[in-house]
Formats: sequence, structure tokens, C-alpha cells
Amino acid sequence: MSRTTAPPLTTTVRTGPLRLHGDLRHPADLTVEQLRHFSAHQADVVFDCATNGAQHHAFTGPLLRDVITRAEPAFDVRRRKDRSRFLVAVFGRDGHRAVLSWPEIDAEFGNAPVLLATSLDGNPLDAEGSQLVVPSDACGARYVSAITEIWVGAYRPTNTEADLA
Repeated sequence: MSRTTAPPLTTTVRTGPLRLHGDLRHPADLTVEQLRHFSAHQADVVFDCATNGAQHHAFTGPLLRDVITRAEPAFDVRRRKDRSRFLVAVFGRDGHRAVLSWPEIDAEFGNAPVLLATSLDGNPLDAEGSQLVVPSDACGARYVSAITEIWVGAYRPTNTEADLA
């Protein structure tokens, strides 16, 4: 009777590309390597983490707005009110989620330099996956690690007067 040996368990989990989808003309699946083809920005941040206290990090990566703009959101760029109804939802591999509004990152509104980080403290995030970085946030709740998907779309209420009639 022979015994088979199971392969050793590894703790490194490789992540696949993040799925960029929703109300976009060109949805895409993007790897960390592909995100490096966008203009890189750096953010030196300090934020409070509920489990680990104050965090000090340097992130590098493209602006979230640049990545989404390349996918061409289905709004009229000339109409501010059309852009102002769009949301951005970011999902991490561990189930963590965060929502931003398009006006937060739009250059004509909040102009927040929100990043899709491709490196953390000089270390590439290829194995871990991209990370959402919101430099203006004092707490780290919207810092989503190992991004699996980004959904972009307009809010569509379900209980409108037409639905209730």
C-alpha cells in the first residue's frame, strides 16, 4: 500500500485581474501590470486602522478616475448633473467594500487623488492585487486591498412614484 503525499500548502494567494464593469462603454479585466501603463502618482498617507492603529505608507499607482475614464463611463461628460449621479463601488477579495461618488474624484468637483495602488512602500502588489487608496480619509475603512472588481454606474431608485402607482 503506497501513500500519496499532498503538495505543500502555500500562504501566498495570487490574485487575478480586477474586473472593471457597469455603465461603461469598454469594460475590462485589468492586472496590476496593466495598471502600471497608466500615469503613476504617489501618495504618502497616514490613516487610522481600527485593528492596527496609525498607519504610514507610500502608495504608487494610477488615479482611479483615469482608469475609469479610459473605460468610458456612460454619462455625458459635458453635463455635470449627469456625472454627479454616478457611483463607484470597489470590492476586495476578503469581502471588504467601499463606495465613492464620481464627483469625489472628478476634476471639476472634488478632484480627490484616489489611487489604484500598484505598489505599497516600494513593493509591487502583483501577487496581492491592487489597493484602493483614499489619501484624504483619516481612517482606513475605504482602503480596499486585493481589489477583485470595480463597478461604475448611475443610481437607479427602485421605489419611484411610477413604481408605487
